[in-house]
Amino acid sequence: MEDLTREFVAESREGLERMELCLTELEQRHGDGELIGEIFRVVHTIKGTTGFLGFSRLQTLAHTGESLLAALRDGRIQVTSELISGLLELRDGLQAIVEIIEARGSEGERHDDDDRDLIAWMKELEAGGALKSDGGLSRRRTDSNTPAPAGTTPPSQSTGSGGDTDKTLRIEVEELNRMMNLVGDLVLTRNRMLQCQPGDISYAEQVRRLNTVTTELRESVMRARMQPVGHLFAKFPRMVRDLAQKCGRKVRIEFEGQDTTLDKSLLEAVRDPLTHAVRNAVDHGIESEAERVRAGKPTEGVVRLRAYQQSGTVVIEVADDGAGIATDRVLGKAVERGLITPEAASAMTEYEALQLVFVPGFSTAREVTSVSGRGVGMDVVRTNVEQAGGRVEIESRPGAGTTLRLRVPLTLAIVPALVVECEGQSFALPQGSLVELVYVPASEAVSAVERMGAAELYRLRDRLLPLVRLRNVLEVGECDHSIADTANGSAAGLYIAVLEPEGRRFGLVVDGLRSPEEIVVKPLPPALREIKVYAGATVLGNGALAMILDAAAVAERGGFRAAQAEARALETARNMIAQSEETTGIEMESAMVLYESGRPAPDGVTRIAVPLHAVERIATVPIDQVEYADATPVLQYEGSVIQLEDEGGLLAELDTARTGATVLICMTRGGRRIGVVVKNVIDVCAGELLPIDTAISNSPLARIKEKLTTVHRGFEISPRELETTEDRDHGTLVGAA
Repeated sequence: MEDLTREFVAESREGLERMELCLTELEQRHGDGELIGEIFRVVHTIKGTTGFLGFSRLQTLAHTGESLLAALRDGRIQVTSELISGLLELRDGLQAIVEIIEARGSEGERHDDDDRDLIAWMKELEAGGALKSDGGLSRRRTDSNTPAPAGTTPPSQSTGSGGDTDKTLRIEVEELNRMMNLVGDLVLTRNRMLQCQPGDISYAEQVRRLNTVTTELRESVMRARMQPVGHLFAKFPRMVRDLAQKCGRKVRIEFEGQDTTLDKSLLEAVRDPLTHAVRNAVDHGIESEAERVRAGKPTEGVVRLRAYQQSGTVVIEVADDGAGIATDRVLGKAVERGLITPEAASAMTEYEALQLVFVPGFSTAREVTSVSGRGVGMDVVRTNVEQAGGRVEIESRPGAGTTLRLRVPLTLAIVPALVVECEGQSFALPQGSLVELVYVPASEAVSAVERMGAAELYRLRDRLLPLVRLRNVLEVGECDHSIADTANGSAAGLYIAVLEPEGRRFGLVVDGLRSPEEIVVKPLPPALREIKVYAGATVLGNGALAMILDAAAVAERGGFRAAQAEARALETARNMIAQSEETTGIEMESAMVLYESGRPAPDGVTRIAVPLHAVERIATVPIDQVEYADATPVLQYEGSVIQLEDEGGLLAELDTARTGATVLICMTRGGRRIGVVVKNVIDVCAGELLPIDTAISNSPLARIKEKLTTVHRGFEISPRELETTEDRDHGTLVGAA
């Protein structure tokens, strides 16, 4: 009987999960006879089996539900929202009793009022009515807002749910037969190897056979552990329905990629994070009906769950078509709660501002409710996913919605990894974050690696790649020299592993590379877990112990943000220059950079122009990198010292607070480099230098967009020079530079 009871509980759980999904679909498709028949069969099967096992309480409740469903199937009553709510609560009541049977082996003691309210509601619905809102059932709703029969524990608190859900796994018999055959081959190969000597010719053959059988057996076991994510998605229609009703909104949920498979243990690991993500999408993402009407959207919001495989990982996306995340509001809340300073908030990029939603204790909710407001949801999402070896990414567009992306490995047990070397030690890099490998010969390292401030960058296919040195992160070996100097002094060259954790691409500089291996992941002891650089440990094929690197943590500890800021500034400048020709059609000879100076002007803004051909770089420089020589501001730049010109007095304003950054235009004038401190780069546009006339202005002028604009001194055209260029095109630039 114990075996029969366990089998009954497992089948009943599966049936009740299908029942919940069918009920939420039935609310959208009222006349679907197949859905009604599926729901009826689940309840009928439970009633019939309980009669045989002697669970009379469960049989009574199931019989009442069966009568209601028979009336629905025969057309005597119609599908309504009240009917769906009643049948969902019938499902919860059956589930609660099944969980008691699983935990105790029996239904427990029976009381006279057990299931009385729920049975009364079923009979009322069968008669074509609905229990009034002041009925006994509504007074006995739990914290989870679902009614539970008397003497039961709500499903969310039951001892049989949650932690025990991974005790069973359904596997096809064909897969079991395949594994059994492979085990047989493994035993035969072992016996043959025991009879061979290491020097025998057949010994090498048996080793190859052992490798083949082991690989096939591992793949077979992994396939058996893989489960479709559709099992996980099945719980969300009911949850979204109940939450939307509680929040007073119209929301539907859509699925894509339910057949995508994931390891059973990882499926359980992402259950809670995905639940928080969906709840957050409904509660914070989707607007009220009135707000959606004002925004020109349909009154019904949509939450989409999508799963797919990508680069050895499974990606699960939770996207909504709501209002999106307003980064200014996020920054304001973070400052209000003391999570960051106002100075730090003003210097944050949009990407960095979005990451604040994962900070423990952060919430944008205006008030604490039973649904949200305590700041624990998104923190749980990131923490749990990272503990499972995955990562979380977030994207948002104001007015268009938010997408939360969970990336998890296919399996935790065995993962492909690249083995790298640093100071004679081996480290494993999971290939899920690896994009490509780059080798730079020692002779090219000096010219290939660009340095801006403390950041080092490598141009990979016309894209600047921030570099992080593994030896600096681990604080081993010589960390003083630059990457270029180190590579130039060595014949080995530069080895770069291009990684992209959490959507942030960077190059990890290592001493050497070894062949990739499939590694068995072992958990870290608590002491090593605090370092927050390692994701686990493994034993390599040569028997050596190797730590598994956490790519995201390595990037953070290696100063990725500072390097990324420099790369972004350089790319912006170069893109601006490229677009001046490709997009706007401006020729290089007539292009000018228009910037805003800090000097006051009658119209409030002083615009200055400089020929584009003289501009070498536009960069954002932290104020703490600016130094002074005899009261003259200077900057260490690419191995030399350049003088800074600050006509608007911007450095003094920033230097007072010692925070923030300034925009620097580095250009060549009169055969030497100078740096011009500007407030803002406005545009790159066509312009025409005019001859200087001291009767009008002591500064050179240019005609830009039919308006006169002051030109940075040193690029004027004198009347004598103008005479020598009469035969040239009117817009050609001729200057002292």
